[in-house]
Formats: sequence, structure tokens, C-alpha cells
Amino acid sequence: MIGCATSDDIGWTTATPKEIASYKKHYDDMTKVVCIMVPTMIPELQNFYEDYWTYEMNLDLVEKFHKRSHQEKYEIVKALMVCNLKEGESVCNNVQRMQIYVERLERLNVNFDEELAIDMVLNSFPPCYDHFIMSYHLSNVDPTLAQLHNLL
Repeated sequence: MIGCATSDDIGWTTATPKEIASYKKHYDDMTKVVCIMVPTMIPELQNFYEDYWTYEMNLDLVEKFHKRSHQEKYEIVKALMVCNLKEGESVCNNVQRMQIYVERLERLNVNFDEELAIDMVLNSFPPCYDHFIMSYHLSNVDPTLAQLHNLL
């Protein structure tokens, strides 16, 4: 396996019993993790990573998928920023669409403050909703995005 420790790595002839036991435990743990990770992957990745150890597998996965994750975050933020309620469009549909974008960002580990999400939704409304927005801010209520959706 790639990155697999060989008998030369530990120095079996000079290692203490404690070092050998530690090495064997580490080796067993790595094997268990590989046996868990690889079967959860799609077949193409299973074939590719079948000869990797956990550390090397993790490094490679992070390198491969970090850029894709960053691009996905960018696309979601871009879509969220251009969400504006159009004349005649359903308020509920607009809020739901924006809520889906926020939830997708949260699944990508983007720390998205609820207050910011609500402000973005309110900002997407046309001027005819200014009275509602002002009333909302004066009410001193801190609803969630779902509760704001129900208020509308």
C-alpha cells in the first residue's frame, strides 16, 4: 500500500517492546479505518484508493475535493445574492429558494448567521415591502428564517 510502513520503518531489531506494540496498534487502527472508508466510496474512488493508507487518502481527497467545494460555495453565494422578489412573484417561493441556498451553505460548513440570512431575505424584497420590513425591525422579535417565512 502507498505509505505502508515496512519492517525497515520501525527498526524491529532495535525497537523496544513498547514501540513494537504501539506500532502494531497504530497499524491495526489504520487498517480498520481504511476498511471503513473505502467501502463508503463510489466504485471509481474505491478502485483508486484501494492501495492507500488513511493519511495519504485523506490528503488526496482534500486536495481533490476542496476546490470543488469552494467553487460550489461561490456559486451558491452568487445565486443567493441575486435573489430578488420580482413583481407578481410569490413571496413564499422567494423565501423558500433563499432558505434552500442558506441550508446548502450550512451543509458545506459555511457559518451562516441566522440574522444575516434574514437580512438578506428582507433585502431581496421590493420597495412595496418597506412597511413590513420597518415593522419587523421595530417588533424586536428574533425569529428564525422559517418563522419569518410564516410571518409573510
